[in-house]
Amino acid sequence: MEPAVSVAFAQINQKVGDLAGNAARILQAAALAHKQGHDILLLPELALTGYAPEDLLLRCQFLADQQAALQSLQQALSPLTNLHVVLGHVVNTDKGTYNAASVLLNGDKLGTYLKQELPNYSVFDEKRYFIAGRKPLVFTVRQHTFGVAICEDIWFAGAAAAAREAGAQTLLVLNASPYVVRKHDIRLGVVRRNVCDAGMAAIYCNLVGGQDELIFDGHSFAMDRRGAVVAQLNGFCESMGRVQVSSSGQLQAQAPLPLAEETSATLQSQDTEPAEAEIWRALVMGTRDYLRKNFFKKAVIGLSGGIDSAVVLAIAIDAIGAENLHAVMMPSRFTADISINDAQLMARQVGVHYDEIAIAPMFDSYLDALAPVFGDLPQDTTEENLQARIRGALLMALSNKFNAIVLTTGNKSELATGYCTLYGDMVGGYAPLKDIPKTLVYQLANWRNSQSAMIPERIITRPPSAELREDQTDQDSLPPYEVLDAILEHLMEHNDSVEAIVGTGLARDDVEKVARLLRINEYKRRQGSPGPKITTRAFGRDWRFPITNGYRF
Repeated sequence: MEPAVSVAFAQINQKVGDLAGNAARILQAAALAHKQGHDILLLPELALTGYAPEDLLLRCQFLADQQAALQSLQQALSPLTNLHVVLGHVVNTDKGTYNAASVLLNGDKLGTYLKQELPNYSVFDEKRYFIAGRKPLVFTVRQHTFGVAICEDIWFAGAAAAAREAGAQTLLVLNASPYVVRKHDIRLGVVRRNVCDAGMAAIYCNLVGGQDELIFDGHSFAMDRRGAVVAQLNGFCESMGRVQVSSSGQLQAQAPLPLAEETSATLQSQDTEPAEAEIWRALVMGTRDYLRKNFFKKAVIGLSGGIDSAVVLAIAIDAIGAENLHAVMMPSRFTADISINDAQLMARQVGVHYDEIAIAPMFDSYLDALAPVFGDLPQDTTEENLQARIRGALLMALSNKFNAIVLTTGNKSELATGYCTLYGDMVGGYAPLKDIPKTLVYQLANWRNSQSAMIPERIITRPPSAELREDQTDQDSLPPYEVLDAILEHLMEHNDSVEAIVGTGLARDDVEKVARLLRINEYKRRQGSPGPKITTRAFGRDWRFPITNGYRF
């Protein structure tokens, strides 16, 4: 009887365009797989370029540099004898550019697979850059035949069926599948339907890490041909899964291995974690990677004493450490004492550097300067926005002076309705809560406090307020957040009409108001910071509504 084939699959954290750094991480994973005696190493989709390279793929020099990096990497892998490395990369020919995967062995290329199904929906634009392949690729190790597929290929039956017809017994799937809440359960169902039902086992290796607005969660797995999950890696960490594939096609898991220092503590099973825990880890990784990959070591946050800035501060602490954070309270004449006290308490409790900069003198100077022009016109949101913009200018000054990125604190509900100030509280380089509805902000705060007390309880329980005028609360301008978020889910996630939403029992006045606010504030959102996508319809590259728009929902 032939010995089993030992397969390693490494979910690694790559950076788009960092060809040298990506190659180094690939080599590190390959060296570990070789040292452990594995026969195959499966890597994520486009592991060499990172995903998604977007318009870098339109630059001839980038394509040439990637080809040179591929050749160098192939040579560097050659001493790792008898290790088949299944590597995702780009192929450029006179016919066009392909999303590809090659099987490398002892310095040779055994074959190259060209992705057949090119996604062109949601955050994906692959038809802008790639042309589709048509042929399966299989290779045999110790009489067991493996097929290769890339991500979207397995969301349809055709590519997997073609691999099976070509003799594949186990399908190796390279993936860069972005995270949304509970996406992993959907992937498992897709593999069972399109791979296992075709009579094959599957080893599914997914990218991990943050890339601009996208989060790649890993959660790589191996599934036998009956649809049972044999091995599964935890999400949001770099690690290597390992399985033995017998001559009869049975899979047997081995213990996973860490690929980074922070991974070892997260290798334990987390199958039963609540959704809030999964989302928190996604936001922390997204924030950490955005800062790290863009060369920021420090961040500054406007700490208002409210729930949003408190949650952003907590995320940032878990992402880069309290020692790298600067919290700034900027009270005005309308700031309640309890807001100042709560901000001080949280800063002291978590150990971040904390300053207070009063904006009242600056606000008065603005009013004095504008008085001759404003004349007798009554005060309105103009004066409210002035305060927010003064704070934004102060935060950006601190950002410039100390080379610290500003983390802006707005949530999805506020961005949807325009309950935020352009060039004010919207300023910043990254928005951790951009895709987090207000009701979920509270859930995340409570979950984080259940792990260790970080956010003072009064911040969570007191009514939210922008504190830009006397006795202001958010509900002066908006429906209760439970109602608002329900309406936004209908409008954004399901594309429901106003009439359909009213038919569910929600008040017409509320629905029409929210629909109008969502429509007229597109211009603000276009100028906002990027932030991590965790829902199926996030503002940014996933939400593409025209600013100039005469249509009513």
